[in-house]
Amino acid sequence: MTVKPELLATAGSMEELERLAAAGADAFVLGEARYGMRLSGDFDLPLLSEAVRYAKPRGIRIYAAVNNLIDNETVPLLPDYVKGLDAAGVEAIVFGDPAVLMAVRQHAPKLELHWNTEMTATNYATANYWGRKGASRFVLARELNLEQVIEMKQHTELEVQVQVHGMTNIYHSKRNLVNSYMDYRSSAGVSGEQQTLRADMESGLYLIEVERQDERFPIYEDRNGTHIMSSDDLCMLEGLDELMAAGIDSFKVEGLLKSIEYNETVVRSYRQAIDQYIADPAGYRFNEQLLDDIRAVQDQERELSFGFFYKEQVY
Repeated sequence: MTVKPELLATAGSMEELERLAAAGADAFVLGEARYGMRLSGDFDLPLLSEAVRYAKPRGIRIYAAVNNLIDNETVPLLPDYVKGLDAAGVEAIVFGDPAVLMAVRQHAPKLELHWNTEMTATNYATANYWGRKGASRFVLARELNLEQVIEMKQHTELEVQVQVHGMTNIYHSKRNLVNSYMDYRSSAGVSGEQQTLRADMESGLYLIEVERQDERFPIYEDRNGTHIMSSDDLCMLEGLDELMAAGIDSFKVEGLLKSIEYNETVVRSYRQAIDQYIADPAGYRFNEQLLDDIRAVQDQERELSFGFFYKEQVY
């Protein structure tokens, strides 16, 4: 019997969470910027509790992102924060730093652990190492191709999560590079350029390479630093059946820097594709209309692509 994979989403607010839940999301990863990396919105402990109260009766799971780069100032805060997450009723903690794992094992040992270091989750031996430490799931690097993803699943008993849609991060610095640059230009007396940059940030700030003028790489800056995102949007809707046939456990739709309406359309299309495959794996045929629905709301300056799934691994 084919096991139905989880459809995992992000949310920037309770309104978005409720709308994406209605569209078919099975689970959400939420958190607050001090502890989680690249979040669509800030969910403090009271708001996380509200999300759990809404989700749990509907069979929807809430995971807390604690996958930030943990510094010495944050380590003493982890015990109370982990206890707070446990009291809020979240089902799992997404982590990358062993400091988080140790805090969970000591202060909230019943919580599940999802290992997520993004770029370094590239082999099953390392994944299984974290499994022996208590992780029940690991999040694969976005740079793996389909053959490598399938091989990872074949060599582990852990749940495997892959991103199937949305932006991917290609660069991160703990420094606020954009604000620092604007402050520098301001101190140099270039007030006009500073005003232009601030206006651009309100509508969306991008990096453009000299060699590829037609590609825009969005810049996302928050309290954790500067993040440069992919110039296209990953979309594995057409190849979802290959991932389901391989037994992948969780499909993540990344909603960062997207409107609620866009994310609602995407989640609904993936929900229908998953359900259609599960109903009849042998007779499954891709429904092009589901992709057309996404194309209708897709930013025309951002292409939909398969990411690295059908490419060689590149670092």
